[in-house]
Amino acid sequence: MFAMSFAEKTTEFLQKQLLDESISKIHTLPIETHRKDPSMSKPLTELLELLQLEQLEQGLFRGQSQHLGLPQVYGGQVIGQALSAARYTVEEDRTVHSFHSYFLYPGDPLKPIIYDVENLRDGRSFSTRRVKAIQNGRPIFYLTASYHCEAPGFEHQNTMPEVPGPENFASESELAMRIADFLPEQIREVFCSEEAIEVRPVHVVNPLKPEKIEPKQYLWIRANGEVPNNELIHQYVLGYASDWRFLTTALHPHGVSIFAPKFQMATIDHSMWFHRPVNTNEWLLYAIDSPNASNSRGLVRGEIYNQKGELVASTSQEGVLRFND
Repeated sequence: MFAMSFAEKTTEFLQKQLLDESISKIHTLPIETHRKDPSMSKPLTELLELLQLEQLEQGLFRGQSQHLGLPQVYGGQVIGQALSAARYTVEEDRTVHSFHSYFLYPGDPLKPIIYDVENLRDGRSFSTRRVKAIQNGRPIFYLTASYHCEAPGFEHQNTMPEVPGPENFASESELAMRIADFLPEQIREVFCSEEAIEVRPVHVVNPLKPEKIEPKQYLWIRANGEVPNNELIHQYVLGYASDWRFLTTALHPHGVSIFAPKFQMATIDHSMWFHRPVNTNEWLLYAIDSPNASNSRGLVRGEIYNQKGELVASTSQEGVLRFND
């Protein structure tokens, strides 16, 4: 297992606590505040290509998989591709306002995934689609999405948390680069490589030796480059990003590393609601909390705000958190 080998190779490193010392100093260093070339991000280009599916026949699509150094497909990839498949079957004036999904089996990152889209309903203002993701001849994931045309009405929202702006924090890849010499060679490239979605955590957590802290976290996120001016594309790019570091929030009160020997963390379900137009080219604040963990499961919730303070999307997820014998 990936987690087992990773933990074994980092035992000496953890004993020396070099990562703790580096992380404590990390925000005192200069911060890169601008993209070097926003239009030419290779990881973002690869992500957009990943979300462009091949149509096999009506309602049937094939998507390639992305290997992120994990033993299974990243959940955000399957979410983004399922939304991409569904949007090919919906009228252009309708955008997704919510989806609810279940992960049945881990996907193989070395194999493509087939997406079978079922048209459940087309009404005057709403459309509903169900997407089945298939790999090795069996369903690994189901997603039901609802689409809605623009319809003005009542409005209210929660207030955006008061958090310092993204210019005050370093990106995850930048943080990893600063401690690259302390990371095991086998996983250094995965941690330090440029990402399609730039993530700037407000509070830095040592992923190998976390302390017990409150089950909350704030992440500034944006596309690492320019996403085309198409609201549906921005929605499924945000769907892709919404799974990143989400469930780990439920581990914060327990001080458990996801790389601990025999520890299992897996998503059971993931839901999302889009409230207002999304622009992933601009910074978004992902405010996450975990209200509960029990019976080997953890629940996390998220709210995503733009810098104007508008609540653009909400998320929720439950997942397995347990040590296996």
